[in-house]
Amino acid sequence: MFNHRWKRAVRIAAAASAASVLLSFAQTAVAEDFVNTGYFGDVAIKGYDPVAYFTQNQAVEGSAKYSYHWLGATWHFASAENRDLFEKEPAKYAPQYGGYCADGVSFGTVTTNIDPKAWRIIEGKLYISYDPGAADGFEKNPTKVVDSQKHWSEVENTLVSEKLEKNWQQSPN
Repeated sequence: MFNHRWKRAVRIAAAASAASVLLSFAQTAVAEDFVNTGYFGDVAIKGYDPVAYFTQNQAVEGSAKYSYHWLGATWHFASAENRDLFEKEPAKYAPQYGGYCADGVSFGTVTTNIDPKAWRIIEGKLYISYDPGAADGFEKNPTKVVDSQKHWSEVENTLVSEKLEKNWQQSPN
């Protein structure tokens, strides 16, 4: 009888361990494709060209004609040249924190609504905010960058939880 209980306990522990590993893999897979596409559709940065921030020093609307699919989102570009630059080095041009409001991330919160014209490049990295005032504050207060880096993992965990919950609610019974 003792042997039967011991075997059952080992099976339960193994199942719990396997479930934990699967959840960890699911969270990692989900976290890898966090690109803010707003509330509708799958277009990153509301269709603005991420490369133009660097090459033209301004927010430029992209076109679906020059698009590229990366990390589960469609990215629009103003030209084929910009698309090709992004395709070669997407992490160089993509906004930090998947395009979620950098100012919000600095407080440990998720702010989906962004203004592509509220942006800053700081130390070679693109940060987008929800409005011009937030972008100014982000740039003028150097601790905001440090705070956003510190809080990103908890924001990412929030996004993972929300996505897993949404996927669970949408799965067929």
